[in-house]
Amino acid sequence: MMQSTVEAAPTSPAEVARLMRLATYASICVAITLVLAKTIAWAVTDSVSLLATLIDSTLDAFASLINLVAVRHAITPADKEHRFGHGKAEALAGLGQAAFIAGSAGFLLLESGRRLLHPVPIESFGPGLAVMLLSIVATLALMTFQRHVIRKTNSTAIKADALHYRTDLLVNGSVIIALLLSVQGWAGFDPLFAIGIAIYILYSAWEIVRQSLDDLMDRELPASEREAIKCIAVAHADVRGMHDLRSRRSGIATFLQLHLEVDDDITLLHAHKISDEVEWQLQQSYPNAEIIIHIDPVSVVPHEPVPAFLQK
Repeated sequence: MMQSTVEAAPTSPAEVARLMRLATYASICVAITLVLAKTIAWAVTDSVSLLATLIDSTLDAFASLINLVAVRHAITPADKEHRFGHGKAEALAGLGQAAFIAGSAGFLLLESGRRLLHPVPIESFGPGLAVMLLSIVATLALMTFQRHVIRKTNSTAIKADALHYRTDLLVNGSVIIALLLSVQGWAGFDPLFAIGIAIYILYSAWEIVRQSLDDLMDRELPASEREAIKCIAVAHADVRGMHDLRSRRSGIATFLQLHLEVDDDITLLHAHKISDEVEWQLQQSYPNAEIIIHIDPVSVVPHEPVPAFLQK
């Protein structure tokens, strides 16, 4: 689920950029280490479920490299050609990662089906088990750091990368079970677990696609966050109401537009002061947000019902 930025958001955009860079570096280091270890273990065991997790880790390494490039681009400040910044590079990276993941799952399904029809006994159990335990420890450490970064940045790209490794954690545990069952008897347990892993990988790819499309299509913030924004705006003593709230996310940036309703007889200077104070309050909860506030005299606000999707 998407984490709220109200309590955990960093106070500085520079800190957001630093954390995102560190998360991508850590992800690449872990992925490369696991690819090397799993390649050796697969060569020794010839386990198809171990091959499954090797393929997954290899594509994780490529996906993490895409993330590194995308994050470096996404945190680049807005320029003359990109006035709203480069945040959507994160969503594009998410779609690229989903393509990698779906491709690996398709290959794995084909290989597992072939091995299920023609089971091959596991040749060696120890190296595979050792590598899986190493993978679980490394993945848990990385996921702990990624959760911290996501809590601080709400980054789509880091969320997609974390989803890879959450999948890896389940995959690695499944491979250990598959290895244990296979050496105890039927070699068919190995490809059966690999098929289950492939199906879960496809599901994970869809989750990444869905979130990336939400960002690319400028989906509104969740209803709970929109309600929190409304509460902040109308809490000001001189605000009589609020309408036409529009919101979206682009990478780590949040964009908010809203209309504030104020008394008819106040001066332009006073109205400007109210707008600045409400904007400051919103910035405390959304420090990376770009906020546009339009002031309306309360008497000119339409009395007919406002569409529900604009009221919330």
